[in-house]
Amino acid sequence: MSENGQRQADRRRRAAGQAVRGEGAEQGVQGVQGERAEAGGRDGRVVPAQARRLWHLLEPLHAVLYYAPEVFEEADALGYSTEDRWGSYFPFRAAPLGPVSAEAVTSAFYSFRPGMVARYVEDAWKVATPEAALAARLRGIDRLYRRLFGDLVDGPEPAEAAALARRAAEAAVTAGRPLAAANAALEWPAEPHLQLWQAATVLREHRGDGHLAALLLADLDPAEALVSFAAIGAASVERFRSRGWTREEWAAASGRLAARGLLAADGTATEAGRELRRRVEEDTDRLALGPWQAIGPACAERLAALLGDYWVAVLGSGLLPSESTLGIGRV
Repeated sequence: MSENGQRQADRRRRAAGQAVRGEGAEQGVQGVQGERAEAGGRDGRVVPAQARRLWHLLEPLHAVLYYAPEVFEEADALGYSTEDRWGSYFPFRAAPLGPVSAEAVTSAFYSFRPGMVARYVEDAWKVATPEAALAARLRGIDRLYRRLFGDLVDGPEPAEAAALARRAAEAAVTAGRPLAAANAALEWPAEPHLQLWQAATVLREHRGDGHLAALLLADLDPAEALVSFAAIGAASVERFRSRGWTREEWAAASGRLAARGLLAADGTATEAGRELRRRVEEDTDRLALGPWQAIGPACAERLAALLGDYWVAVLGSGLLPSESTLGIGRV
């Protein structure tokens, strides 16, 4: 790395440290760093803690798509609304599925209120084709990554990280995982930093599809999934309500959970509720192991080491919210 590039990396690390202090996200930084000791089992296999750590590192690299001004500009050029982030979120995330209905997107995204999905998806493919949306999101990520990562984009690290992440993504079994399958079927871009983003996208959707299976196994419907997660402190109720559910629907879901002994009168989880969510997270981690077992613990650990500067740069950008509905750093 050049001297200028090193200075940029140092500034990004300092900025990320400042960005997470006092906002509850410092837990997440310590958690990602602290999981190194648990990486790799005695039998030479990847353990759930290592898979979770890699998700923590890769998720921001994918999710920044939904907050970046460069991506909003690309969405605006297509004709999508950029008054809020949802106008580009829904078509850009759903585009790999093709010109599907709002009902299909609701099914795949699971925890969003159907009416909210319909608002943004019903006319999405009349505004722009899925192919145009896919091209726009890659252009936006290319511009964003070049701005955030600077000299790191053209160094050897992104090529090595992309190769490892792509190996894991291509090893992912996508049967029963519609979003993972749709993203895995896309043509790989030529540039290493874009391959890294696409691999991160396949892997996070693979994990997400598995998470939905875990929620179904726990008998948690879309609204109940959010209420039960808020009840263990994964994020605030207000953050979860951004997924469109009305106060009446939220209260109804709370009532159903209370009737099952999962929610206390004050809206917090009972011991049974916490145990159910613990099982959901354990099942999610277990179902996400496949791609990482394919590359093995040593390669997974090498990828984690390579991702550090990119993860720090994204956090330090201030683009991502301090609180996430995914519960990273809290659960």
